[in-house]
Amino acid sequence: MLDARLPLALDAGLIDAPVAIVGAAVDTDLSALPERPDLVVTRQPDFDRFTERGFTCHTAITDAPATIIVRLPRERALARDRIARAMATGARVIVDGQKTDGIDSMLKACRARGEVGDVISKAHGKIFAMTGGDFSNWIADPARNADGYWTAPGSFSADAIDPGSAALSAALAPLEGTVADLGAGWGYLSHRALRSPAIEAIHLVEADLPSLDCARRNVDDPRAVFHWADATAWTPPEPIRHVITNPPFHKGRAGAPELGRAFIANAARILAPRGTLWMVANRHLPYEAALTELFAEVAELPGTTAFKLYRAARPRRKR
Repeated sequence: MLDARLPLALDAGLIDAPVAIVGAAVDTDLSALPERPDLVVTRQPDFDRFTERGFTCHTAITDAPATIIVRLPRERALARDRIARAMATGARVIVDGQKTDGIDSMLKACRARGEVGDVISKAHGKIFAMTGGDFSNWIADPARNADGYWTAPGSFSADAIDPGSAALSAALAPLEGTVADLGAGWGYLSHRALRSPAIEAIHLVEADLPSLDCARRNVDDPRAVFHWADATAWTPPEPIRHVITNPPFHKGRAGAPELGRAFIANAARILAPRGTLWMVANRHLPYEAALTELFAEVAELPGTTAFKLYRAARPRRKR
């Protein structure tokens, strides 16, 4: 973890203040740094949590500090993009990551392009400093995927339409009234749902800002409203008639089915008394108990060998 390797990097003289950190996890201990760093954070609720703790947060690299620490994400294209944008500032760039996130292969790739100094290994990961080199072709701006939709590096299912979302889209009845797309990603489900002229408004709720920015390009409809927010806690400005969702079930590499249950719970909270949840889930995920606890009517729709589809209606209200 970054907080385990940070003191060693400081002792080795790799880090000069002021410091900016790209992609810091919200539970990272940054107290070893001599002064509070600026942070580049593009996910909610991490942005708000860091801000509440007194950090200055940005959604992109702004003025170049002396040192930029890039925390390696799992997605290779996003990792390369972060490193390239940091290198373009002229700052000293420090790359930190776990073995499970590809730090060894990234170290090899960086050595082939730039000058890499001492490498510090600890806690199943590495941290190293880089200077010089041409990383310009690692920058990955949003681009159209195989299906013609705009996506950003690191977005869920960036290369093509997710099969689960495609299955849910095919099963949706024509929706009406006000709709919420929880975990909207780059906007596929909303784009398809808006074929119904009876929809009055659709709220796209997405925690990852680059994905939401792509959704703004993909969903060019005046009925669409965009929210950079945590879908498990978002509160709508008006009653919701339908919720559509393909919830995530991972945190990094670890399975986290509680995320899907949190999506279900918030859907039940924000829906009108006779509102309906339309949801897709991988076959192995056990969401039936949460659905039957929170909805009076639960039906499994015809799905695929890989995905289950649900229609749940009439959320139960706690007395």
